[in-house]
Amino acid sequence: MNNTARFLSIAAVAAVAAFASFGAQADEADASQFATKFETNRTRAEVQAEAATVAQTRSIEPAGSRVVTYKSTADRAAVRAQAAEAVRTGQISSGERG
Repeated sequence: MNNTARFLSIAAVAAVAAFASFGAQADEADASQFATKFETNRTRAEVQAEAATVAQTRSIEPAGSRVVTYKSTADRAAVRAQAAEAVRTGQISSGERG
């Protein structure tokens, strides 16, 4: 009898604890506590017109992805000769030297 009473009292305490923790976590099923409440005086037509304007002027190109190209008029041999002269005079470094 003593074991049965002990078992029932432990089960009752566990049930009360379970119901208490469930009640503390209860909330609306639709997560309404996260809803933002605001008031506006703009009409639906104004909002739709603004959205259409933004869609027309928006670029689908990611920011910073445009590459600028240059058309060089220099001769390849002349550029190589200038680079070799700069290395000889020490204006630029070459190889693994700092």
